Amino acid sequence: MSVRRLNHAVLYVREVHRSVGFYTEVLGLGVRAEMPGRAAFLRASGSLNDHDLALFSVGPDAPGPEAGRVGLYHLAWEVGTLGELVAAHARLVERGALVGASDHLVALSLYGKDPDGIEFEVMWRVPRADWPGPDQPDGLRPLDLAAALERWGPDQTTGAAAGSAT
Repeated sequence: MSVRRLNHAVLYVREVHRSVGFYTEVLGLGVRAEMPGRAAFLRASGSLNDHDLALFSVGPDAPGPEAGRVGLYHLAWEVGTLGELVAAHARLVERGALVGASDHLVALSLYGKDPDGIEFEVMWRVPRADWPGPDQPDGLRPLDLAAALERWGPDQTTGAAAGSAT
């Protein structure tokens, strides 16, 4: 058996309503179903999944995630255009949720934390033709969104290969 892709993620959060507001406003997810105060099921625009993210309340006094502990480090959400990544950057900054940004040479990534301190990534795949070759060094560089916009423009779609599993 081999898996094809991640279908959805489920997170425990302190307050469902607060987390729903964050994920709908920052990532643009839509509410598919809700059990007020207990759970919510969110879906990305254009997704064929029943839900992409489920949120379950564990109460306002629940301990938060701790760095260096066994558990989930982060989830990565992919956007379709470079302009969408720029918009996500603005929303994360506005909410005080941006905690990092990196150019992975094959993807441009923003890192944020939700109201419960759960880290996530918002990324845009660089067009495949611009990936480093085998003789080029791999690495991590600081993200320069202005330079990326100058190079690819805001409407450049993700570098996903045609027919690839999403």
